[in-house]
Amino acid sequence: MKVRHFLNWSTYTMKVRHLLKLYEQGDRNFAGVDLCGEDLRGVILIGVNLKGANLRGADLSRAFLIKSDLSGAQMNWANLNFTKMSEAKLVETELTKANISGAFLVKSQLVGAKLSGADLSGANLRCANLQGANLCGAQLGRSNMRDANLSGVNFKWANLSEARLIGAQLDGSSLTFVNLSRAWLKGLDIAGFDLEGVNFHKARLSDANLEGANLISAKLTQAQLDRANLTRANLRAANLTEASLEDANLTQAILTNADLTGAHLKGAKLYGVNLEDVLPGTTMMPELIDYSLYPAAI
Repeated sequence: MKVRHFLNWSTYTMKVRHLLKLYEQGDRNFAGVDLCGEDLRGVILIGVNLKGANLRGADLSRAFLIKSDLSGAQMNWANLNFTKMSEAKLVETELTKANISGAFLVKSQLVGAKLSGADLSGANLRCANLQGANLCGAQLGRSNMRDANLSGVNFKWANLSEARLIGAQLDGSSLTFVNLSRAWLKGLDIAGFDLEGVNFHKARLSDANLEGANLISAKLTQAQLDRANLTRANLRAANLTEASLEDANLTQAILTNADLTGAHLKGAKLYGVNLEDVLPGTTMMPELIDYSLYPAAI
C-alpha cells in the first residue's frame, strides 16, 4: 500500500479533511502523520496504522480507533476520553498525562506504554496487556483490569481506588504506596510483594495470597481478608481496625504494633503469632477468636 505523507499540509482543516477523505477511499496507512493538537473528536479510524504519529495534545475523545496501531506514537496530553480502542496496539506509546478516562481498551496491547500521570479513571482494560508499562502516579479509580497482564508494571503512587483486578497477573509489578481502597482483589496472588504503606481500606481481599508480603504500615481498615493467606506476612504497624480475617491464615505473621481493634478473627490460624506485640491498647473481639488455633500465651 502506498504511504501517504502529510507533513506539508499547511492548515489544521486540510489535515483532518484529507485524512478522513483518504480513509473513506480505503487508505489505512498514516504512519508518522503529524496531528499535534488537532481536533479529531468522534472520528472513525478503524484498523489504521498510526505508528509513530505525532498526536500530542490532540483531541480524540469519543473517537473509534478499534484495532488500530498507535505503537510508538507521541500522545502526551492527548484527550482520549471515552475513546473506543479495543484490540488496539499502543506498544511503547507515549501517553504521559493523557486523559484516557472512560476509554474502552479491552484486549488492547499497551506493552511498555508510558502512562505516568495519565487519567484512566473508569477505563475498561479487561484482558489488556500492559506488561512493563509505567503507570506511576496514574489515576485508575473505578477502572476494570480483570484478567489483564500487569506484569512488571510500575504502579507506584497510583490511585486504583475501586479498581477491579480479579484474575490479573501482577508478577514483578511495583505497588508501593498505591491507593487500593475499596478495590476488588478477591483471590489475587500478591505473595511476597512490597506493599508498604498501601491503602487497602475496605478492599475485597478474600482468598487472596499475601504470603510473605511486606505490609508494614499498610492501611487495612475494614478490609475483607476472609480466608486470605497471610503466612509470614510483615504487618508491623499495620492498621487492621475492624478488618474481617475469618478463617485467614496468619501463621508466623509479624504483628508488632499492629492495630487490630475490632478485627474479626473467628477461625483464623495464628500459629507462632505473639498477640502481645500488637499495638498497646488494641481491643480485639475475643468472642470471635478461636483460641485453639494458636499458643495460649496471648
